Amino acid sequence: MGLYINTGNAGFRSARRGEYVDKSGLIRVMNATLGTEFRFSCVTRARRFGKSMAAKMLCAYYDQSCDSRELFADLEIAGDPTFEEHLNKYPVIYVDMTSFVGRFHGDDIVERIEEELRRDVPVAFPDVAVDKRDDLMDVLVRIAEQTDRQFVFIIDEWDAICREFPRESVAMDRYVSWLRRMFKSVSASRAFAVVYMTGILPIKKYNTQSALNNFREYSMLIPRKLASYYGFTRDEVRRLAEKHQMDFDELQKWYDGYQIGSELSMFNPNSVIEALSNEWCESYWGTTGAFTAVTDYILMNFEGLKDNIIAMLGGERVKVETTMFSNDMRDVRSRDDVLTLLIHLGYLSYDRNSHECYIPNREVATEMENAVKAVKWKNVVDALQQSERLMQALLCGDGDAVARGVEAVHSDSTSILSYNDENSLACVISLAFYAARNDYHIHREYQTGSGFADLVLIPRKNVALPAVVIELKYGETAQTALMQIKDRHYPEKVSEYTGDLLLCGISYDRQSKQHTCQIEKVKKELHT
Repeated sequence: MGLYINTGNAGFRSARRGEYVDKSGLIRVMNATLGTEFRFSCVTRARRFGKSMAAKMLCAYYDQSCDSRELFADLEIAGDPTFEEHLNKYPVIYVDMTSFVGRFHGDDIVERIEEELRRDVPVAFPDVAVDKRDDLMDVLVRIAEQTDRQFVFIIDEWDAICREFPRESVAMDRYVSWLRRMFKSVSASRAFAVVYMTGILPIKKYNTQSALNNFREYSMLIPRKLASYYGFTRDEVRRLAEKHQMDFDELQKWYDGYQIGSELSMFNPNSVIEALSNEWCESYWGTTGAFTAVTDYILMNFEGLKDNIIAMLGGERVKVETTMFSNDMRDVRSRDDVLTLLIHLGYLSYDRNSHECYIPNREVATEMENAVKAVKWKNVVDALQQSERLMQALLCGDGDAVARGVEAVHSDSTSILSYNDENSLACVISLAFYAARNDYHIHREYQTGSGFADLVLIPRKNVALPAVVIELKYGETAQTALMQIKDRHYPEKVSEYTGDLLLCGISYDRQSKQHTCQIEKVKKELHT
């Protein structure tokens, strides 16, 4: 075994000793591309979403220098017709680009990569003659033809160099040229059975075109048929929760909420495993480089970005145009670029049907709160802190205190949101009751006409609090808002709820810019 060629299955073996969720179906998809025009795949996903785990699994499966049968015997792929055909049948090159970025910082980084990979060749293939004048691509072609065995080439964190070096740097130019030489030349189909690259960002665009347009790309935006391998599904987490005697509802609150392609309910896998290990749900995101980047992008303050962040903190979704982003963390030029990048980084989720993004869960909301505090958006921070007191006033039935609290949040937001715009006012209401996310499932049912913002709060499992229905009236009375709730026989989200209810009517007067609130408690036997 070498440092980069035929490295064996130790990485995946270690993963199997821990809590492993079967994602081996990815191998079936890759097997279908072997030797075809689609043999070049770039699968990108957010940090902590299993990039390296997938790469180690593929290494263990294809690597001819080891026997990995026992590692896959009880996994999904073992029942696939292609399993035996390709198991441990290929020379595998595995490169983690972060290992090079950590050691080499000059413009010669690509030359150092070539040098180290070439140094591994005589170790892995001592009987194959190669010409010293050949570059790495020529060497691999010679080996493939002399051994009649093509390579599987796996690159983990392919974009590490792109994140480290400026766009116009010599190192970046050389890296792009090297990638083209390796994977877009005529020789590539002679040397490689399959190429699998993984990282955070899709392949960089130059003048709206990919530098490696022969790669089939899978991403957080367009995962294609790999969607279910990007994170943990609801059923997978439910089984883990039962196994470890953890509260599934709590795991869902903290880590669910990602829409990835056709999968509408995906969990952050790393955070779920951390929570199971620690027997406690909290944010395991950590102050990573990605967090620093988020604060930097927010500070750019592109037009509309601040409004969007506030709206999403309040539980709203915002439209985003993702197609113009150049897949470069340094080349960010607009609000849409920032939002698209945050989707790739896992700080936002993306609904490809509505072309909207949103904050998926409590873990990410916590990190977004930290980012807002870091950039010193005082009004927003004050609103978030006020929200805790507002919820207490609501549950105590103190309508005057609720009115004052909503008015304070609304007033503090005047420099950010259009004061008399109905949609922004609905956002203010959501932001004002932001703290409800800790104990409630929040449902928003915006209506047409003067009553335009229902906020329905259903208690989470094992939370002994009443459900809440909030109706906002624009230019009418709080009493009218209460009557509208009753006339509609409560929103649909309450129809199956059997506990006590709090009905909350809030009115806003455009002229005086004042709010009033009335709260009424309804016992469960009176509405069931």
